[in-house]
Amino acid sequence: EAAETETLSTPHTLELFSPSKINVFLRIIKRREDGFHDLASLFHVIDFGDQIKFSKAPTARDSLTTNHPGVPLDDTNLIIRAFKLFRKKTGVDQHFWVHLKKSVPAGAGLGGGSGNAATALWAANQMCGTGVDDATLMEWSGELGSDCPVFFSHGAAYCTGRGELVEELEPMLSLDTPMLLVRPDLFCSTPAIFKALDLDSRSTADPLELLKRLTDEGVSQEVCINDLEQPAFANLPALKMLKQRLLTEGRNKYSSVWMSGSGSTIVCWGSMDAPNFLYDEDEWEGAVIQPARLLTRQPGQWYQPHGSGPMFGMGDEESYGEGMAGKEWLEKAGFVEDK
Repeated sequence: EAAETETLSTPHTLELFSPSKINVFLRIIKRREDGFHDLASLFHVIDFGDQIKFSKAPTARDSLTTNHPGVPLDDTNLIIRAFKLFRKKTGVDQHFWVHLKKSVPAGAGLGGGSGNAATALWAANQMCGTGVDDATLMEWSGELGSDCPVFFSHGAAYCTGRGELVEELEPMLSLDTPMLLVRPDLFCSTPAIFKALDLDSRSTADPLELLKRLTDEGVSQEVCINDLEQPAFANLPALKMLKQRLLTEGRNKYSSVWMSGSGSTIVCWGSMDAPNFLYDEDEWEGAVIQPARLLTRQPGQWYQPHGSGPMFGMGDEESYGEGMAGKEWLEKAGFVEDK
């Protein structure tokens, strides 16, 4: 009877959207003695993400499949590591079968892998009926990576330390504002970017003042500071050129253009219209050009993208993004700009 009750109250399978994030600003405060860096950043979850289907495994082994050949399927994958952490923390001996439909590229500065790990932790907690609260899941997820805890906020958070100290914020920016993410076919190694960081070239802006200005004035080029642009652009001159081109050719569209995280995604704020050069010039072939918006979640629920039906991109008739022309996709997604 107890087993039957558990079956009725906890799902055997679960399909979830796994979001990514942007850093609206990113200040590097200092280099720590342990080799890491203290930062101060406004993180915000966005509705560009992956889709993950979870099932309870009848075996004592986790199994991961994916549509993307570059994704590791062993213990180095953050999803598998999240399940191991969950079992260690809860003592629940449950394994999982997972199919990951990957859209967020690696090395993009969007925290796609961290979002996968957070989504897996949340799913395991739901499917096993363990009832662990979000604050505890947030704390546990810090062991998986410094970008993971932000996903256990409700979408907007001021992060300090290595990024694992998360202060929940009420969203200060409009969730309706369109943005364009441009991730060129250039890979940014986060350790290499931090190694190349020149501490003397950092901004001197007070991060709390940046928060206040965002609240009072909204997004602007002066506020969207990223101290990791200097080392990223030094390593990848083409990335610096891309930002300059987007600033120049998008001056009537975007209120701000900046790099997210350690790169290589450039965020264009205020429009999802892409300049023609991204399509016309061979240099940008292979770039991911993705419209997006900020995303929040309701207490007790996981993230769902704007305009989604039961599930984003899972083949449901109400979902969008599959088998549609670009304009139809944008309209279905709710990306409609006032002219």
